[in-house]
Amino acid sequence: MRFRIFLAALMWVSAGVAAAAALPQPSAPQDREAAYEGFLQREATLGPAHVALRGDATLDLPDGFAFLPEKAAREFMKRIGNDTDEGFRGIVLPRKRDNWFVFLEYNASGYIKDDDAKEWDADSMLADIRRNTETANVERKVRGVPELGILGWVEKPHYDSATHRMIWSISARDKATKNDAGNIINYRTLVLGRQGYIALVMVTDLSAIQAQKPVALLLLSKLHFESGKRYTDFNSSTDRVAEYGLAALIGGVVVHKLGFFALLAAFAAKAAKFIGVAAVAAFAAFRRFFRRGKPPSEVPAPPVEPQ
Repeated sequence: MRFRIFLAALMWVSAGVAAAAALPQPSAPQDREAAYEGFLQREATLGPAHVALRGDATLDLPDGFAFLPEKAAREFMKRIGNDTDEGFRGIVLPRKRDNWFVFLEYNASGYIKDDDAKEWDADSMLADIRRNTETANVERKVRGVPELGILGWVEKPHYDSATHRMIWSISARDKATKNDAGNIINYRTLVLGRQGYIALVMVTDLSAIQAQKPVALLLLSKLHFESGKRYTDFNSSTDRVAEYGLAALIGGVVVHKLGFFALLAAFAAKAAKFIGVAAVAAFAAFRRFFRRGKPPSEVPAPPVEPQ
């Protein structure tokens, strides 16, 4: 049953629901692998490859990974219950079936000053995340999407001022779930640029993240803004500066500067998706599509390269 759901999703992305219904549904492990490989061959760019992200940045996709471009990736996200917007840039998948994916987003926020990183209060940030999530839960309930509860930090936020890269992660749970099986996380990494930032978000389950962190870090190290759009290319006389700092990207601290309703307009719509894209219902569907298999090739923790 799990693979029938998985195969239907793949075929829906590539050929539509009607076509999917008429296709055979293999059950043997080798057939499942062949179906997944066929999907990637049809829809994805396979590493190693240079993937251009609309001229803003380049992802040097390593061997062992596949990149699903915007059109197919939007259909994929829709299939597992998530919306995308103009900033969505695609999805990275493992070449071998596994229980994770990474989506990429560009946010034209303007130049984000990073000087507040020295004053972060992780406990206060977590409290803000919980408040923003409760606000977003109102819309989730209306849409019939499971409400989320925030459990805590998986990795407290940290920022490298030399490379302008940031990492953090929280865990969440469907409020209706009473056991750890429903625990999921967004493992978020991002790199700042001159006019905004690109985020790479690994969606997975809590039990797997320690083994998968090297994958997320490798992808982060392979993401670079193009010349002229790097953080260090900022021109204070011409470039727009964001109204919030780095802390707002983590927990909605911008609420204290812009006010609650301004936050909803300027940030919380994004913040709702910040957790919402890892909604338990969506990730449960993804897990059904991609039953745990072998991970991509062994990936050492990479050095973080200067921007």
